[in-house]
Amino acid sequence: MKQIVAGIVAHVDAGKTTLSEALLYRTGEIRKLGRVDHGDAFLDTNSLEKARGITIFAHQALVEHGDLRLTLLDTPGHVDFAAETERVLRVLDYAILVVSGTDGVQGHTETLWRLLARYGVPTFIFVNKCDDEECKFERVFRQLHATFGVSVCPVFIPVETGKDVTMIDLLTMRPIKYDEKGNRTETAMRIGWEHTASEFKDALNEALAGTADELMEKFFEGESFTLEESVEALHN
Repeated sequence: MKQIVAGIVAHVDAGKTTLSEALLYRTGEIRKLGRVDHGDAFLDTNSLEKARGITIFAHQALVEHGDLRLTLLDTPGHVDFAAETERVLRVLDYAILVVSGTDGVQGHTETLWRLLARYGVPTFIFVNKCDDEECKFERVFRQLHATFGVSVCPVFIPVETGKDVTMIDLLTMRPIKYDEKGNRTETAMRIGWEHTASEFKDALNEALAGTADELMEKFFEGESFTLEESVEALHN
């Protein structure tokens, strides 16, 4: 069984602990979804955390999915407890940097990015709150590009937000619809979605082209990457 240690980090109130709860719930590790602001989050066990409605200490949970055993570390988002978060970074195989889809890149987000780079932690960026009508994914992506560089590449993008969210997998160009309970179904591509997805696909391919000379050559010749080439480039 493959074993991975991954940490979830974010600016306070980006929804990192809520995301952790959802991962645990969807994989059957917990039976009820908790909320930080309600004081019943599974990972926030300390009485101070329950009283203040924020994560103060790093907490660990185990997720098993197929042949993967994932040790998930939820970390504090408040800058006052940054030392606790930095302590966790030293042991991570991967990190998930959560960015609010309504607030975008915030001050502590940039600090966390620099720390992740310092410790050499491969990082996924998760744009949260895509079910919020105020989510502006394109604006957030432009912020990420401007702040962290063009190596930040989109893999999934939201094209429909609200109670139900439709995402497009840019590797396969397939739309996937999620209902409010997290159930997913594949749906048909719409003309407006295809145009939006093509623009983000170009940004993805540009970033992937920088990982190998062969891909760079194909990119400038206007050739498409295979799924296998794209996945391998993402690993690089």
